[in-house]
Amino acid sequence: MARMRPVSPTTDDVTAELKDWLSENWDPDLTVGQWWERLGGAGWSAPSLPEHSYGRGLSREDSIRVQRTIAEFGALGAPGGLGLMLAAPTIATHGDEEQRRRYIGDIVTGRAAWCQLFSEPNAGSDLAGLQTRAEGDGDEFLVNGQKVWTSSGQVADLGMLLARTDPEVPKHQGISYFALDMHQPGIEVRPLREMTGRSLFNEVFITDARVPARSVIGGLNNGWAVANTTLAFERAGLGAGGGSEAGGIATAGTVAGDLDRRAGDLVRQGVNRRTGQGGLFLSSEKTLLELAKANGTVDDPTVRQDLVRLHILNQIAHYTTLRQKALRSSGADIPGVGNMAKLSMSQILRLSRDLGLRILGPYGTLHGYSPQARRDLQSVTHMPLATAVTEQALFAQGPSIYGGTDEIQHNILGERVLGLPREPGSNDRTTPFKDMAKNH
Repeated sequence: MARMRPVSPTTDDVTAELKDWLSENWDPDLTVGQWWERLGGAGWSAPSLPEHSYGRGLSREDSIRVQRTIAEFGALGAPGGLGLMLAAPTIATHGDEEQRRRYIGDIVTGRAAWCQLFSEPNAGSDLAGLQTRAEGDGDEFLVNGQKVWTSSGQVADLGMLLARTDPEVPKHQGISYFALDMHQPGIEVRPLREMTGRSLFNEVFITDARVPARSVIGGLNNGWAVANTTLAFERAGLGAGGGSEAGGIATAGTVAGDLDRRAGDLVRQGVNRRTGQGGLFLSSEKTLLELAKANGTVDDPTVRQDLVRLHILNQIAHYTTLRQKALRSSGADIPGVGNMAKLSMSQILRLSRDLGLRILGPYGTLHGYSPQARRDLQSVTHMPLATAVTEQALFAQGPSIYGGTDEIQHNILGERVLGLPREPGSNDRTTPFKDMAKNH
């Protein structure tokens, strides 16, 4: 890995340093793996990570600016996915030096893709009620259980696994957080087809899989604290636009097969990732405005009003990020800002859904559920933006559920930020997990 240069003190200096670095290092004829090795080794893949974890210690806002600068330069962006968004910052926070070296290096250079093995069929919003077991066996753990709604499980090399390691204590105290090798016997990944027509999520069956004790992140039975760190990064990332904005379509890891492809062939010009705010939210505002102008619905005063509402919500989210950045620079913070950001994201998506379908009118009842069907629909309707709008409308229900439901976010804000009392009658903090009623 290349040595990292010191971070410049201002945003402008960082941008200038990055442009100079790109001029010296970007080569479209490199393989994706070779390019990501350069990008990650220089600290530009995940610049918000600490310097001891292959980053540059930049703020989230400056990190997004780094991604935009890479996109504007025309280079392939950093390896996206849950490894960069969740696993790397969690391991940087809770992992030991050997774990940071072993795992984060492969994440920032795209050598390994990750998935999140948290939710279970009977443990969604009540995540601490999970029943996947990890039983000690010498210097390893034997894992059995089932996970569901696992994003990118079909292309993952490693998984962030939550498993119960001590059923004799209350449910929050007996959970451990593992880095699980997905390429081993006993791991079965089954894609789940969604109503969008895609299969972004999976269910994962784990039967007698093994994980070394050295792969426990944050200490045995301390998994709930580590999981909350991951969830905080997830909520902040979703609210502020997780994922790379640099416009690449290359997939990290050994499964997808992109590491040996020519980097220049995988730069997507002018199109943002579907999962980032810079791609999904801000481009949806622009897309809906263009669509409304094209079909004349922009003359409807209620459509114009909601377009302005969408713009305002996006601007509030942007200025909240700037405010948080300014406070952090002085050692302060906005309590619950990640939870508020996720609630804001859900609100923006619901408004985009409803507004988009109103603008489309009857065409909003049509959707292509496969690549060919989308191409056929575009050729018949002559509305290339329509399928993006209908897909967003179908997908809009998901974000208010994953990463912790909107109701969970309200509970966290009420209890932890506003100091409101917990709901009465709960004994889950004192009763051993084995003695609690289970969801079946």
